[in-house]
Amino acid sequence: MARKWLEADADRTLPVVSPVDGSVIGGVHEYTHDEIDQVFATAQRARARWSARPLTERTDLLHRFADLLAENAAEVADVLMMEVAKACKDAKDEVVRSADYIRHTAEDAKRIIGETQFSDSYPGQARNKLAVVHRVPLGTVLAIPPFNYPVNLAVSKIAPALVTGNAVVLKPPSQGALSALMMCELAYQVGIPPEVLQVVTGRGSRIGDYLVQHPGVDLITFTGSSQTGADLARKAGMVPLLLELGGKDPAIVLGDADLDAAASDIVAGAFSYSGQRCTAVKRVLVIDSVADDLVAKIVERTARLTVGDPRSNAQITPLVDPESAAGAERMTKDAVAAGAVLVHGGGRDGNLVQPTVVDHVTEEMDLAWVEPFAPVLPVIRVRSAAEAIRLANRSEYGLQAAIFTNDIDIAIQIAARLDVGTVQVNGRTARGPDHFPFLGTKASGMGTQGVRPSIEAMTRVKSLVVNLREKDLTTSV
Repeated sequence: MARKWLEADADRTLPVVSPVDGSVIGGVHEYTHDEIDQVFATAQRARARWSARPLTERTDLLHRFADLLAENAAEVADVLMMEVAKACKDAKDEVVRSADYIRHTAEDAKRIIGETQFSDSYPGQARNKLAVVHRVPLGTVLAIPPFNYPVNLAVSKIAPALVTGNAVVLKPPSQGALSALMMCELAYQVGIPPEVLQVVTGRGSRIGDYLVQHPGVDLITFTGSSQTGADLARKAGMVPLLLELGGKDPAIVLGDADLDAAASDIVAGAFSYSGQRCTAVKRVLVIDSVADDLVAKIVERTARLTVGDPRSNAQITPLVDPESAAGAERMTKDAVAAGAVLVHGGGRDGNLVQPTVVDHVTEEMDLAWVEPFAPVLPVIRVRSAAEAIRLANRSEYGLQAAIFTNDIDIAIQIAARLDVGTVQVNGRTARGPDHFPFLGTKASGMGTQGVRPSIEAMTRVKSLVVNLREKDLTTSV
């Protein structure tokens, strides 16, 4: 596979620095506003030809793209690992998972069918009109994935847009741009036109506003922080939005829960990819009577996590930048100074934050509400399920929640009262499987993603109405 994106030469002025060892592993070109104008003009010219191609041709190209991506998974994963410090196994899993997503999207697109209806199904109308309802592409989709899943969350935006006949302008994260560009190179190799899948790179602070306010954009799909998402929504105006934003996902543990299973799921949910996931378990709300036992089991499992270099498949790896690590450390220290109890971890070495568990966190502490995006897990003790619901819903976020209990009746009742997009029963918070609907409430997002919901979001309904004239059927035509 061509590796031209990995060469930091004169015309690619933005270096990509690895959080693993501080080395410059490549560089990307910083686009100007004039170049962005050319990108959108090219997309507008090309998208009509792309959408006019038979759906089967587009789906065949996506299948070939998925196959080539899977074949090159190890090479793409090596770059992904170094630019976002993701364990090598997890990086490869992300690429393979992305290939699976592309295949599923290609197949699901064939099953999105329209409907027909006659006018006499409405009161007072005769049977003299027939509506043929189908879906058409929106036009040009601006796709903005985050650093933590630069391949998978790019693919989750690109695949449904392309298969439905849209053009795509991809703005990858600066930290994660190299693997995203390598992935797009593979798409071009199988015959997906470069004009309908274009990549714009550069600092968001320089080109972000210009992109989201560009008149050539027909839909924006963005994954990132709630603050950035809210700012984007204000600037985008009437452009349709799909926003996947922050979370403070609670794990509610009741007194009858299987504490061993709950502790295992909570540790996996909190510390996978060093907590740098919007769907990570961000706080534990546990009934006080079982809190001591649960915390002991969480600490026991946390202590077994490996910490270090992603090339050695360590489970806890350096965070993406020093600021994130320093912020997580500061939030932990502030909670302890306010009366919380540090029961594990708390240390930091540069970008590397030790997996940290903080018990006896109260609702007066920032750690109860602010998303650290780091391997820091606060434990809040509650007296009842009702108190857990109150604390869960008090958050500005509403992405997911987990409930651990052996009483399915109470689990369903709690789930009905939680203001979140998804409730997991006896399982950790997680995005997948990728074809499930994925959404958040409040500051956690706007719109629904997943394979079919994304396909529908990237198209609009169009109705063709045939006006029927009464004919004399007794005469020959």
